[in-house]
Amino acid sequence: MSYPLYVAFIWHQHQPLYKSRQAVSDGMGQYRLPWARLHGTKDYLDLILILERYPKLHQTVNLVPSLIVQLEEYAAGEAIDPYLALTVTPEDQLKEQHKKYIIEHFFDGNHHTLIDPHPRYGELYEQRQENGKVWCFNNWTNRDYGDLLAWHNLSWIDPLFWDDPEIEAWLKQGRNFTLGDRQRIISKQRDIIRRIIPQHRQMQDAGQLEITTTPYTHPILPLLADTDSALVAVPEMTLPQLRFGWEEDIPRHLRKAWDMYIDRFGRQPRGLWPSEQSVSPEILPYIAKEGYRWICSDEAVLGWTLGHFFHRDETGNVSEPEFLYRPYRLETPYGDLAIVFRDHRLSDLIGFTYGAMEPSHAASDLIGHLEAIARSLKHRQNEQKTTLEQPWLVTIALDGENCWEYYQKDGLPFLESLYEKLSNDEDIKLVTVSEFLEQFPATATIPQGKLHSGSWVDGNFTTWIGDPAKIGLGIY
Repeated sequence: MSYPLYVAFIWHQHQPLYKSRQAVSDGMGQYRLPWARLHGTKDYLDLILILERYPKLHQTVNLVPSLIVQLEEYAAGEAIDPYLALTVTPEDQLKEQHKKYIIEHFFDGNHHTLIDPHPRYGELYEQRQENGKVWCFNNWTNRDYGDLLAWHNLSWIDPLFWDDPEIEAWLKQGRNFTLGDRQRIISKQRDIIRRIIPQHRQMQDAGQLEITTTPYTHPILPLLADTDSALVAVPEMTLPQLRFGWEEDIPRHLRKAWDMYIDRFGRQPRGLWPSEQSVSPEILPYIAKEGYRWICSDEAVLGWTLGHFFHRDETGNVSEPEFLYRPYRLETPYGDLAIVFRDHRLSDLIGFTYGAMEPSHAASDLIGHLEAIARSLKHRQNEQKTTLEQPWLVTIALDGENCWEYYQKDGLPFLESLYEKLSNDEDIKLVTVSEFLEQFPATATIPQGKLHSGSWVDGNFTTWIGDPAKIGLGIY
């Protein structure tokens, strides 16, 4: 029997919980930063609406519970952040500190993709860059501030929605935005955000999407269990003098995520994206006991686990694909888990490289890598055949929000080109992880206690612990 090359895209949608414990006293809002709201209008809904146009292609999206909470509060009009509070403030009521804050922060975003395409926004940006912030403060009128407040919010609305009559009118208007205009822009943002969770549920119910979850507030579970787990990858690391472990919190995070998932999506979750793809043997029993079926991590974690370094050829393709492109079985006292490991380089090409390339060329390059993987796997078969004689799974997993800021039109031309090519390719099949595991359960086994303790950042935890700079802060 012959098989296509199976490919699982996993898009990780995550923002930390920006909500303060109590409302900010100056009235600027109980959310410290606006990124859940702004990514909510630019990145979460359009990604799956584009996919919906190509029904043959199936993918997986991870929605972190702390993100869902924030999206729902913005959609209900119950959340406010400093950027939003200033957006709906009348220009003649802006105080000196507010104007300085606007000049400093309301150009946040990649200027090539979010500012330059809009002449009025670009004009204000150029004034700040050429004349300086002090000049802007001394010379800008209420009309300038009003336009800047409007454009910062408009630029973060995804181009997929620009054919909306109101949005189209605002884009053509360009300048002289009123408080009423800005209030309507914020209302439009809420309309978009309100559609995110229902659209995900609808597409999962239709079978095109699998939705996974993450421990509730995105903790690094191995470090929550035991800070000494960081020593597995970096034995010489300097750790806090007091060893920390709070294992009893692990099932709480997993259960809260489980319960929220059932409430929002009407079914039990199957997959769990461990925060920062961080894993260790100690956390696996908790995950299996809660009922999750599979998890994902990075190729570096697999390499450390197997004692195998993944060599790549001159084009960047893995020289030993038979180790990476398959699921593994993890043994736990509460039953087996499956684990898939992402191709780090292919994931990073989307995350950090393709945004600077011509979209069609970038899409062809990615497909070229997948075709090279298939050729390499065919070459390793006992009999030299032109088709794959067993099922293999290439996992491409990355943040589903941050990279698009560097793409033309927020990634729309790239994704359309990629999906069009993949829809017509009979040798590559996009699947959800659960679809693959149901048809082809993991056979290779990682024995109990043998999984490496590490994350998707270099296979260790140095991003979150062990930084000598923290010693001066009294943390160690």
